[in-house]
Amino acid sequence: MKVEYINPFVEGVNNLFTTMLDCEAKRGNVGVVQDNDPPTQSIVAIIGLSGSVRGCVTMVFPARTAMHVAHRLLGSTIDKLDQDVMDAMAEMVNVVAGAAKAKLNEDENSPAQLSLPTVILGRDYRIQHPSWSVWLDIPFDSPLGPFNLCVSIETDHSRKGVA
Repeated sequence: MKVEYINPFVEGVNNLFTTMLDCEAKRGNVGVVQDNDPPTQSIVAIIGLSGSVRGCVTMVFPARTAMHVAHRLLGSTIDKLDQDVMDAMAEMVNVVAGAAKAKLNEDENSPAQLSLPTVILGRDYRIQHPSWSVWLDIPFDSPLGPFNLCVSIETDHSRKGVA
């Protein structure tokens, strides 16, 4: 997976945190998501991409981080995982993917499109990725708490065997 397909998502996270949340998100070391990794987070916001750039983007939040982010976004007291928190997490992944989509579409004849975001809440879940896909895991830390950005991208070129 080429870095030029991942950097727009990392930049989207950085822009979101500085402009909408008034704080900085610091990126950790990039790794590959392992299917046997145990679920350690409580909330996953997922959005799909289609077009010349296909794939999926997830943002994975511990419950405490999600509540802090929702509080900062909404300006209201958040003391439980409710629909406001779920909507805030959906908006987070939507904003990050939308910013990345704009950069990815700059030179494309067939622009990327976004799906509607989906939010998963719970414990003891497992997100199973297709065996042929590679998911990059990008951890972040912020004053609002830690979270992870996971990205899997396929381009028209990669489907044709061109890297």
